[in-house]
Amino acid sequence: MGGLPPILPLLLLLPTGTVSLEQLDLSRCRFALGMQDGSIPDSHLSASSAWSDSTAARHGRLGRSDGDGAWCPAGPVFPQEQEFLEVDLARLHVVTLVGTQGRHAGGHGREFTGSYRLRYSRDRRRWLRWRDRWGQEVIGGNEDPEGVVLKDLAPPPVARALRIYPRAPRAMSVCLRLELYGCPWDAGLLSYTAPQGQVMLLDPAPVVLNDSTYDGYSVGPLQFGGLGQLADGVLGLDDFTRTRERRLWPGYDYVGWRRPPGPQPHVELEFEFEALRSFRAMQVHCNNMHTRGVSIFKEVECLFKRTLATAWEPTPATHSLAGTMKDPSARSIMVPLGGRQARFIQCHFFFSGEWMLFSEVTFFSDMVEEIVGSSGWPPASPPDPSVGVMAIHEDQWHGDMATNITTPAPMDPNRGQPVAKADHSHTSILIGCLVAIIMLLLGVIFLILWRQYWKKILGKARPSEDELRVQLSVPGDTIVINNVTAAARGPPRYERIPPEEGEYQEPTRPPGPPAPPGHGYRLLLATYAQPMGGLGRAPPDGAKPINTDEPEGGAEAYAEADVTGGSAYPACGPAPCPALPAFPRRRLRFRQKLGEGQFGEVLLCEVEDPQALPPGSRPPDLPRGRPLLVAVKVLRPDATKNARRDFLQEARTMGRLRDPNIVRLLGVCAGPGPLCIITEYMEHGDLHQFLGGPTGHALSLATLLHVGAQIASGMRFLSGLNVVHRDLATRNCLVGPGVTVKVADFGMSRPLYTAHYYRVRGRALLPIRWMAWECILMGTFTPASDAWAFGVTLWEVLTRCREQPYGRLSDEQVIANAGHHFRAQGRQEYLPCPPGCPPALHGVMLRCWARDAADRPSFGLLHRLLRDRSGLA
Repeated sequence: MGGLPPILPLLLLLPTGTVSLEQLDLSRCRFALGMQDGSIPDSHLSASSAWSDSTAARHGRLGRSDGDGAWCPAGPVFPQEQEFLEVDLARLHVVTLVGTQGRHAGGHGREFTGSYRLRYSRDRRRWLRWRDRWGQEVIGGNEDPEGVVLKDLAPPPVARALRIYPRAPRAMSVCLRLELYGCPWDAGLLSYTAPQGQVMLLDPAPVVLNDSTYDGYSVGPLQFGGLGQLADGVLGLDDFTRTRERRLWPGYDYVGWRRPPGPQPHVELEFEFEALRSFRAMQVHCNNMHTRGVSIFKEVECLFKRTLATAWEPTPATHSLAGTMKDPSARSIMVPLGGRQARFIQCHFFFSGEWMLFSEVTFFSDMVEEIVGSSGWPPASPPDPSVGVMAIHEDQWHGDMATNITTPAPMDPNRGQPVAKADHSHTSILIGCLVAIIMLLLGVIFLILWRQYWKKILGKARPSEDELRVQLSVPGDTIVINNVTAAARGPPRYERIPPEEGEYQEPTRPPGPPAPPGHGYRLLLATYAQPMGGLGRAPPDGAKPINTDEPEGGAEAYAEADVTGGSAYPACGPAPCPALPAFPRRRLRFRQKLGEGQFGEVLLCEVEDPQALPPGSRPPDLPRGRPLLVAVKVLRPDATKNARRDFLQEARTMGRLRDPNIVRLLGVCAGPGPLCIITEYMEHGDLHQFLGGPTGHALSLATLLHVGAQIASGMRFLSGLNVVHRDLATRNCLVGPGVTVKVADFGMSRPLYTAHYYRVRGRALLPIRWMAWECILMGTFTPASDAWAFGVTLWEVLTRCREQPYGRLSDEQVIANAGHHFRAQGRQEYLPCPPGCPPALHGVMLRCWARDAADRPSFGLLHRLLRDRSGLA
């Protein structure tokens, strides 16, 4: 191959080592990151496809001709542009340049990439499109297969992984060799949250002071979850109406806010770091152009916390600027932070003038090694150093070091002979054995007492005869799970047991007749042979059981609860099933795997040109100028005929659910390839992660009530169709632009939420912390039990998902609490009023948790209460 271009030796001759990105210097952050020299291992290289093993991703290293000389995708990249080469950098880096080559292979190769796009990720889950300062995505590439072309990335992305997508003007083969340049992102900053910058109206042109390179989310006036101009290493000029970059608008270097009304006007910025750090100082580069009404802040107050779930530490770090700064030059203000340890920092900057403009915020900090005890949590307080030293010396004296010291044997004063020292070795062994035996006996006694306690609890958890008679009057139906027919819920199933037994059991024997009073009952909680979840229709009076031999879409088919994330939706009821729209499979581009479902995988994909979709596959709020995110449920290749039928029944039922607050079915992919159900997916992900992220604390009570009202609206639509959700929770709601919330149903497919479910005998998964007592004890699911789950979901929203419902109770104690609700003897526990929640709103939740289903509010009433907020403030 030919020689390297002149600039590459200069890059390689830069001093090696790590650039401290506490003060990011982009001119020095240009080290080769390891494609050419092999420090990035082959295991960290992957690709969407390859011609063959000799053109796999590991051969896409700049300046090398291993294999057939480059990475080459299996097919042409025109016009879809969905082939990519991915590099995992293993940790966060600032990527400042990209170097590309074609396939030369000693003169035999002729393929190269004329242009490309980049995507990057800081967590390997969310992939961001790189755009330059003018909003352009396309980067110019090579003009021949041998030469190296270096392209600066401005702004430089902070990324752990990067994908390069080759482009071509027509259907042709392309190949690529690659090197990345930059430096480690040692600052550890993952994201910052800030109000959106504003526009200063000046003559002759307005000055736009927004954060134009921010790569996070925007909700109303707030930006969160990303990085932008406050962390790009570029310091603004003294005159903020001028910029360092040509062809950019005035004010580009700064993010600015105008003084709001109020007694102590301030701007709040919050910073999230990758790990726990000890902070020495914060440096803020500010503009101070008095003639334009811009001044440096007069005071800053910073709060700290170590984890997202904990509260802010009560003692802030404060710093005041003495006097006024008359020099109009921009400057960096150093704020001491006193070595405070945190992962999250929230700073309030107080105005001294009409405007406040920042161009860079830098933290000087060090990593903190967290000490984790045997319990898995950090110690409550640091150990006393003096105690530690004394303990070490004492151990050394009485331990191993004592064997190296020769001391005279004690003498008998009467006889002048050495006195034999007592040998305590056997005594210590005997004492240790006795302690072990005692601990073993205590453990056995504890297990016996625990077993007796549960026998007593479960023996009392028996419905009254009237309630049992009501349940026996509802005809059971039949479900098909993995091609195995099982008796579905009808009456609760019990069997007579000896007095000394009291555990939950799998339904291995048919239920016998009701036992006479005085006998214990074993509640067969695991009559669900698979985990719960998924929408289901509440059987109306007189409903017939499903006939498993009946053709698909039988008018009287009512589906039962099913497995994790799969949600076997109910078959269509008396109303005719709508025709399923065909979704063009070729328009789906894979982004990431969401998890496993009953029928197969659940994938997140995107459609880059949603306007070209058939009319029946377009959502009503079709995004313009950006891709459409969709969730794809894929039927596994080895699925049985019954599983395929249930899969299509789910799609038919979803086709009937057309409501602004219900996730919408977009179509089905049939024909060649696996059978797929396509539903819309909201760009901000599920509500649980959205509220628990950096934006959660910034949402007002009115916004949280609006979130609850939208969930209630969607559930009102479902209950109007007599459809029961069975797994309503924030993890099963999706969030879109403007905090638009829609009810979905695939939360159980994600490993992230396995702790939210209780596994019964290693098989069934039940969301017991969201389930009404009659669901846990009797297997009865109705719209009223969904109202109970809505109360828990509303509690999650008001706590911003900072803790799990009944977090101080174990799973077994939650089940015992269901028995207390059933007996209504005053021993039942309720979720407490969330911080800042009005008592009247907590009263609405308590009504949702009423013992009798008839006393719980309907979703229509819940929607009106939360929408109008009358009496809730």
